[in-house]
Formats: sequence, structure tokens, C-alpha cells
Amino acid sequence: MPAHLHITTETASQPECWRRAAEVAADPATVRALPRRGERVAVVGCGTSFFMAQAYARLREDAGHGETDAFAASEMPAGRAYDRVVALTRSGTTTEILELLAALPSDTPTTAVVADPTTPVMGLARDVVVLDFADERSVVQTRFATTAVALLRAHLGEDLDRAIADAERALAEPLPAGIAQRDQFTFLGGGWTTGLAAEAALKMREASLSWAETYPAAEYRHGPIAITDERSAVWVLGTPPDGLEAQVAATGGLWIARDRDPLAELVAVHRLAVDVALRHGLDPDAPRHLTRSVILRSTA
Repeated sequence: MPAHLHITTETASQPECWRRAAEVAADPATVRALPRRGERVAVVGCGTSFFMAQAYARLREDAGHGETDAFAASEMPAGRAYDRVVALTRSGTTTEILELLAALPSDTPTTAVVADPTTPVMGLARDVVVLDFADERSVVQTRFATTAVALLRAHLGEDLDRAIADAERALAEPLPAGIAQRDQFTFLGGGWTTGLAAEAALKMREASLSWAETYPAAEYRHGPIAITDERSAVWVLGTPPDGLEAQVAATGGLWIARDRDPLAELVAVHRLAVDVALRHGLDPDAPRHLTRSVILRSTA
């Protein structure tokens, strides 16, 4: 990837960011700010951060830490009681996040995980975890999103060593042969990786304007496989269902399913998105119609 792109530098820095996230997770102030075992938690975000919220919610429940829901900030049900609400927001300025935090009952514990410590979210959330070392200049999110998930995984007690090593491999090794020449991309996940698969598809749409779709892996056979042909690539983040590889092969689609940490596989998708964007003459740092943060004007 060309070194002059911000997204190139930011993508390459992810393993080191994850190491730093593990250190932040061990800080007593972070431990106090993040959900305690047994709390009923809602995690909210917008765009990429919503997909990371989905991944964390499933991870936390599967780890036995307590009931955890994930919502797009604009879609969180009113009046539902939680022991803590966690907001993931790179910019700290997204309108839906700020409005949600302001509308919550004053006695609801709230935590924001943010990249920029100079933004309005700092005054709305009761607790804040700042990942300023993972902030980005590219409009397209890469390292902040994965670093937030790395932080939350470490807080759940996971050892990130394998994920970091796999991310370094994802940066050093060639992309799957022939994938950048495909015209249609489908990303599949299961459990916590369903959110990662949704994020992978979003990266392809944002950075390279690609036709990219995402499904829970077991749902792919219930209709979506009809779109798959020799122009397609089907990339599984996590463990694929038995028999699915043969079904994709019969369509002519390119199958990718590797024994790597799924968060590290997302790093490889970041590389692919940039590669395809450049092949099409696009600027993956500044996709059309997108801004770093969605700030809505009041209609009142």
C-alpha cells in the first residue's frame, strides 16, 4: 500500500495499538470505567462503532460477564433500564451519541470510549476511556475501531498475544490470490464475528465503492448464496459452517477461511479495501459523501 495514504499508516499501526490497548485495559481507572461482571449493559455506536458494539456485546455475554445489548445510537429503545451504557465514538462529536447520552436518566452510569479527549462527549459521559494513540486522520475508520475491541477483549480477560501476532502476519503476507480482481464481496461471521463481518463489508463499500454484503454464516445458504458466481469472493471471519466451502466452490466463488484471529482478518480486509480502491482510481482516505463525524443540524 502506498505510504502517503493516512489509512495505510493507520492500518499498519494496529498491532502496536492493540498492545497499548492491553496496557490501558489493566489501568485501575479503566477497570473502574468499564462494565463490571454481572452488570446489565447496553453498548451503542454509529456506523463502524455500532458493528464493534455488536462484537463486544456477544463477546461479553459469551464470557459470562452479563446480559449485553448493542444498538445503533439512534435505535436504542427508550425507557429500558441498564446498569451501564457504553458509547463507542472515535470523534466524540457524533450527534446521535451526544443526544442519547444527554437523554439518559442522570443516575445511569455511562462510559465513553473515545479517540479525541477535547470533544463534547467528555462532558456527557460519567467515565471516559481515551484511546488518543489510535485516533485517525483518514475518514475511514481502521485502527480506532479494532483498538476499541482489543481494549474490551483485554478487559474481559483475553490474552491478545495471538491476535497481535496474527495481525502482524495479515500485514506482512500477500492478500489471498485473485481476490482484488473480484467484483463482489461477501463477508460471513458467527457469534461475535458477525459484527466484524458487517464492518468488513462496510470498509469495502466506503473505501472502494465495492458491492459488498454481509450475513451470519449459517444464514448465507438461506438465499444470499444466489448472488455468488465466478466474480465473487466469500470471506469468513471465524469458523465456517460444515459443508459451506463446497457449496461456494460449486458457484465459482473464491472461498477464504483461515485459522487466524478474526480481528486480525479484519486488518487484512483493510488492506484489500485500499488495494481495490487504488485499482479503481479512488482516494480511500476521503470517500465520496462521507465525513469524519456525522454532525446533524438541529431542526428545532
